[in-house]
This record gives sequence, structure tokens and C-alpha cells, in this order.
Amino acid sequence: MSPSDPTFPTRRAARAEAERRATAAIPIPEPASSRRRSTFEEPMPDEGSRLRRRETPPASGGELGTPSRRALRETPRAALGALLLRRRLAVAAAGAVVVAACAIAIGIAASGGGQDATGPANAAGPDAVASVQGPPAVPAEGLPVPTLAAAPAATTPCDNPAFTSALAAKDDGAAIAAAGGGAAFRDAVASGIAPCVSLSDPTHQWVVVNKQRPYDPVDWRPDDLVMPDGVRALEQSAMRSSAAKALTTLVRAADDAGAGEIGYLSAFRSYGTQQETYAGRVAVGGVAAADRESARAGFSEHQSGLAVDIVPCSGSCGSLDDVAGSSQGAWVREHAWEYGFVIRYVDGQESVSGYEPEAWHLRYIGPELAQAYHDGGYSTLEAFFNLPAAPSY
Repeated sequence: MSPSDPTFPTRRAARAEAERRATAAIPIPEPASSRRRSTFEEPMPDEGSRLRRRETPPASGGELGTPSRRALRETPRAALGALLLRRRLAVAAAGAVVVAACAIAIGIAASGGGQDATGPANAAGPDAVASVQGPPAVPAEGLPVPTLAAAPAATTPCDNPAFTSALAAKDDGAAIAAAGGGAAFRDAVASGIAPCVSLSDPTHQWVVVNKQRPYDPVDWRPDDLVMPDGVRALEQSAMRSSAAKALTTLVRAADDAGAGEIGYLSAFRSYGTQQETYAGRVAVGGVAAADRESARAGFSEHQSGLAVDIVPCSGSCGSLDDVAGSSQGAWVREHAWEYGFVIRYVDGQESVSGYEPEAWHLRYIGPELAQAYHDGGYSTLEAFFNLPAAPSY
């Protein structure tokens, strides 16, 4: 066919036809997952595909479907641009798939492995979806605000006007009753929630005197001393009125119970008298021995007017050392607390009270506190009021 023939194609038409054929011959790259499919899943290629594969063999070391350098050189510029655009779109699509997969995996991990009661571990449950989508929206009424209930303040006898009035009036029985009884009073004082109660005030029956707790003033003297009524006294030694009445009742009860008569050797001792008593003990056995059996002046319970040394009597009266083995001593150990007395110095408590056991030394603390002392199994006033031990000065 000659160029003058009208059917002879022009150069422009020939170039367009060549670009069309070249574009049709270049395969469109597929995602990696598609290229890695099993050969059993791919359809049988047709004749055109086989021809295109022969026309665009893969470059050495390249992947299937990737054009060789020679094919790229022979491909027209327009077809090459279209090819590169398609590859970029494929890469972008693959990246989006990877990002979405990572987000779902993070959500599954945050929700405990992504397995719920209705699906396998690799399924994206509601928790995973919530992790990807973010926290729920705040309701219009706002989030609930927790309310903290205020703890009730600890009650203390010192806030009770009846208690403080009884303290001011020196009415110990009324004060203990206002506190709720002997055990409640003791608990309040021992725990420290009753600071208005002083265990150092000698005017109260609960005063604690030991080698670490002297009187203030050191020569203090009670002003209500009386002799116990109906009790044999081996010397003229008075007691505070409340303790004297209680001793009279105790002695009568012991005699009525058949335990025998109880007398006493010594009750109140002034500061001066105690100086003489302690000096006599030092002269006999020395300071160390005296400190185990006698108090120094200003540190003796006898100065309070609330302590008494009893003796057993049967016609005549025995000595202090006779008390422990007497019927009177046995009865006192069992029943003294019922009348407001405790045995102040007992066996095995020298490291706390500071003194050897004295079965004859009774201390009046009142019937309410004596019952709490007995019921609680206490053996020293230091432990009863939660005070430090006082084995020495």
C-alpha cells in the first residue's frame, strides 16, 4: 500500500495504535496477597495472557508481573505514567489495610486478647471496637460525682457537760456514771480520748502514784481523812472518807462470810512519816532493798489516803507476812474488788509496779473501776490505764 493511498495510516495514527497495544500488553500489578495465591486457585491463562507474559518477561530477581527494564524502555511515556500511577494506588491501598489491621490489633490487645463470651480470640469484639473508636461521649447531665460520707467524730466524755461538771465537783462516782461506767471510763482514759481526766490529780480515786509519778505538790495531803468505823486499827491511821467507808463494809462482809476478822496496821502516811519509814528500811537493808519494799517520800500510795495494809486477826492480830496464807487473805483476793479495792502489788509484776508482792497492800479505786479492773484481768494500775512501767525512779 502506497502512502498516497487514502487507507494508508498516518504517522500519528500509527503511533497511537502502538501506544494502545503497548498499554494492553503491560500487566497491572496486583497486591502481594493476590500474587502469592496458590497456583491451584488461579484460572488458566488464555492465549492473550500467555502472549503478554512472553512479551513482558519478569526482570531478573523481580516478581511475577513486574515489567522488565527492556519493556519499560519500549513502553511509551503515557503508558508508563499510567502504570506508575496504578502501582502507587495499589501501595497506598495496601498501607491503608495495614494501618486498619494494626488499629484493630491494638484494640484487641487492650481488651484482653479480643476474645469475649461469644467469639474467638482473633475476633474484634465490642471492647476492641470501643478501643478503636475512643471513649464514650459524656452524657448531657455530666458524669456522676462521688459523695464521701464524713466519718463520725469519736465521742469523748470530755464533751459531756454532766461528766465535766462531776469532775469539777470531785464526784468521782457521778463522773464514771456519766462516762458510761467503769469499763467505758477506763477505755476512754487509756486510749487518750479523755484529756480532761488527770491520773496525777491526787484528789481523785483513780490517781496513779509510782516511782515515775510523784505527787504534785510532793507533800500533798488529803483534807477528808477519817478513821474507818468498826475496824480494828493497830495504830491511829486514818483514810479518806470514801475509802474508810468501803473498808468498813469489806471487813464486815469477810466476817459474815466466815473468813475471820480483818484489822489494819497502817493507812495514811504523811510526807514526813514516809521519810522516816523509808529511812528505817534503808538502815536495815540498804537503798536497793528499801526501794523494792518501801516508797520514797512523795512517791508512796499511803500518802493518798486510799491505801491500807491489812492484817488477819483472831483474838489478836497477826503480822503483814501472815496475810498471804490466811483465810482472810484468801477471801480478800476473791472479793476485795466487789468493795472497790484491788491488791496493788502482786507476784510477778515487780518489773511494772516497781515493788515486791504485798498481799496486805489494798488500794481503793472505787467499785466501778475495781469491777472493770477485775473483769479485764488486770494486775497493775499501770496496765489498767495503759501507762509505762515504773520499776525504778
